[in-house]
Parts: sequence; structure tokens; C-alpha cells
Amino acid sequence: MIYTATLNPALDKTVEIPSLTIDSVNRITKMRTDPGGKGINVSKVIDRLGGKSVAAGILGGDTGRAIQASLQAMGLETSFHFVEGETRTNLKVIDPVNHTNTDINEPGVTVSGEILDHVLSELLANLTGKDIVVLSGSLPKGAPRDTYRTWVKACADMGARVLLDADGELLAAGIEASPYLIKPNNHELSGLLKKTLRTPEELKAAAYELMEKYGIRKVVVSMGGEGALYVTADETIYAEGLKVPVGSTVGAGDSVVAALAVAEESGMSLPDAVRLSTATGAANVMCSGTQAAEYATIKELMPQVVFRRM
Repeated sequence: MIYTATLNPALDKTVEIPSLTIDSVNRITKMRTDPGGKGINVSKVIDRLGGKSVAAGILGGDTGRAIQASLQAMGLETSFHFVEGETRTNLKVIDPVNHTNTDINEPGVTVSGEILDHVLSELLANLTGKDIVVLSGSLPKGAPRDTYRTWVKACADMGARVLLDADGELLAAGIEASPYLIKPNNHELSGLLKKTLRTPEELKAAAYELMEKYGIRKVVVSMGGEGALYVTADETIYAEGLKVPVGSTVGAGDSVVAALAVAEESGMSLPDAVRLSTATGAANVMCSGTQAAEYATIKELMPQVVFRRM
């Protein structure tokens, strides 16, 4: 089973405002709402890929209940812990004229260490050595900065493969517990190594450095429109980015993580995982909001994926 943990989820409200102008009245031309947060986004895409997951995490208030009800209406299995306060609502502003995406995120609920320990204990109670755990996204207020290090170690000690998708100090702390796979972008990887990394060759060398130092098994480095680098101990593949019409880039990285989790669970070869994750990321870019792309679109894009071994 794949478990996704979203400790700071959100209700994502996506609006389109052509020619967004600061310090002026703007008119919304399109609007949609989706249950969001990186782990929740991963679970939605896993479902579209034909996989099964349990979406776990922390919710609060009427917004939290709306998120849970929406996910259950999609047929997704959930395991959320409800706390005092209100789950945040995040506003995603898309300007189709200027081709910009602006995120305005609320802070969300405040949690204690005791709450986090309880949620982690509930997750660990169900884990086996065959399971995959996806830890991704920001942390709620009150959470220690080393929360992902604690969670990675606890899940790995149960034999689960942990996929970590975080940035900044959360990623830096998490990798100390040797997650199975990490998915930084090129800027996040540069920050970890404290040097500017531009070329696939430089990114490959940096990935190997982290793998050797922390015992990480796989590193996937996203490079925006330039594609992605997939690094394991045995082989490295550089995949070009697919050129598709952009609906929203929000959640594109989460869709890649979802495909990687499905690939891991099914035992796909690295080339097949590259095809699936690249096509899944591109298909979700074509969607509005943080809705998950249909599998038919993903399947259509897979033969177009171009990659080479390094």
C-alpha cells in the first residue's frame, strides 16, 4: 500500500484573472476549488493511475471536513486526524495573458508535538515492509523543523520505502534519516550543496554525493521545462520536458511523485518509471487547478517522452 502524509493540507481555490493588475480591481473569469496539499495531490494522481493509497494527515474545522468529504466522494481512502482550528484555504491566481501563477497561502492550523506523535503512531500501526510512504509539503505551525527526519526514520525502521518531497531546511533535516528517494528541483539541490548547479552532469554528481553521504537510494531532480534527471546507483537517465499547453503548474511536481510511487510499488524498470512520471507531470500541467489528469491523456503522452542514459 502507498500512504501519503499531508501535515499542512489546504483547500485550493484556483482563479483566472486575465491581466492581473496590482493596486486595482480585478475580475475573476474562472474559478474552481480542489482538496489540496502535496500529499493529497499525490493520492489523487495515484488514483488516476490505477493505484491505491491512503491519504493521511491533519485536518481542522469545516474546511477540513469539506476536504475529507471531497476525497471520499472521489473514492479515496483517508485517515485524517482532526484538530482544533481551521484548515487553510490557499488561493492560486492564474493570469493567462501574462502567463503567471501566483500563490497566496494561509498559515493553517497550529499543532503540538503530541498531536504529531499521535498521527505518526497511527501511520506506523499499519505499515509493513512492503509499503511506500510519501512525505511531502510544508509543516503546520508548531511542528519542529526536524519533523521529517523523525518521520522518515520511524517509517524506514518499519521497513517502508520513504519518498521525501520537501525543500529548504525540511529537506535538509529529512535526508539525514536516509529516505529511499528524494525529489528536489535543481535550485533545491543547489541549496543543499551550497553551490550553483546548472548542467545535468553537475546535478548528477551532486545527486551521487548525497546518495553516498546519506544512504539515499534514488534521486529525481526536476528541472522545470528542461526536464528531469533520474539517478540510481546503477544508472542515470535524463528526460527532456514535454511541450504541452499550460493550464496550471500547481501540483505538477506532486503528480511526478505519484507516478514514482506507483512505479516503485509495481516494480517498474527505471526507463518505464521515467516515461510514466514525465507523461504524468506533463498531463497534469495541462489541467486547471490541482485536479488530476485523466489516465487516457497520460497514456497518450507516454510515447512522446524522450530520454537518454548518462
